[in-house]
Amino acid sequence: MVSRLFVEQPLAAAASEEDFALPAGAARHVQVLRLQPGGQVTLFDGSGDEWTAEVTAMGRSEVRVVLRERHSVDRELHPSVTLAVVMPANDRMDGIVEKACELGAVAIQPLMSERSVLRLSGERAQKKQAHWQGVAVAAAEQCGRTRPLTVAPVQTLSAWLASLAAEAAEERRWLLSPVAAEPLSRRAREGQGPILVLSGPEGGLSADEEQSARARGFQAVQLGPRILRADTAPLAVLGWVALGGSA
Repeated sequence: MVSRLFVEQPLAAAASEEDFALPAGAARHVQVLRLQPGGQVTLFDGSGDEWTAEVTAMGRSEVRVVLRERHSVDRELHPSVTLAVVMPANDRMDGIVEKACELGAVAIQPLMSERSVLRLSGERAQKKQAHWQGVAVAAAEQCGRTRPLTVAPVQTLSAWLASLAAEAAEERRWLLSPVAAEPLSRRAREGQGPILVLSGPEGGLSADEEQSARARGFQAVQLGPRILRADTAPLAVLGWVALGGSA
């Protein structure tokens, strides 16, 4: 099986070159695979296309490849889904990012709320964002996506809600709430636009936070009679949409 590697440079611009050096991260992967000149890899840059590339030179500090064939593919989820997740504790956010990318989410917005256990700011928040973006890239390489999920900078729930337009337009905004009277299966029949899912922390959102979300056009939905964990609920919704439940 040909390995897939993400590169942070526009591949279309490199197509006219005789060959070019892979970025350090992708080069290390090729070295670990012990590919030799003539070996093939699949490269993608987040534009939606992927390229068959052939190794032309293998060195200790540099790996050079030439692009052979361009493939336009669409493996994205339709409708698009963005997850706004109040970050769970104990590094469970890694799993959310990985599985969300595999299931097709276009983006994740990490949030902090009144009841958050995990709180990040400054350099620590930036490092976590970069780490989670790396998790998303690795997941995209594995699952065949050509557009890795985007991890947004960490924000507080209040600041993020304030940044949203009050009118949702075509976007469907769902607030996951164990006390909501409306089942997701019923609410999902309304509209065909992109979906924005807001999911709370281990202790749930406060009443004031839920009210603030409703004021920004979020409609409270429940997933069933059982209470799902903070790292399970958003993925359950995403899996349901990916399997056609939102149609």
